[in-house]
Amino acid sequence: MHILPTISTMFIVISAIFVGFGWYHIVKGNRETHQKLMVLGAIFALAFFIIYMSRTLFEGNTAFGGPESLKLPYHLFLFFHIALATVGGVLGLVTLWLAYKNKFLKHKKIGRVAAIIWLLTAPTGVLVYVLLYLMYPGGTTKPVIDAIFGL
Repeated sequence: MHILPTISTMFIVISAIFVGFGWYHIVKGNRETHQKLMVLGAIFALAFFIIYMSRTLFEGNTAFGGPESLKLPYHLFLFFHIALATVGGVLGLVTLWLAYKNKFLKHKKIGRVAAIIWLLTAPTGVLVYVLLYLMYPGGTTKPVIDAIFGL
């Protein structure tokens, strides 16, 4: 079993759940609950990132082990997921900063976009996990650039 990828994938799902419920609570006017849930979402996203980067640095990333015919579609999907995750992470940090600085009009505007992107990032991350570790296990572990570009 691949314990670190499993844990990090669970963390990103938990993060998205907190973000979704946090969004629900702000729509309902529950500002304090919203704040707590969003901070928890950020903590779980950070935990994901720490595990992911540690594994990437010390072990490398797992290359796609599925059939050659799915290699290109998988890598295109992976690029899409990485772009979503990067934009979502950056917007999430900006949104947290704006809330901390009490700039709630900007926070609200950017936060909606950040939340939507994050709620799309989590399922795409789960799909990457399923493809790499459940459907097509056996890909080799490589440095991150090799795994991303299919080298």
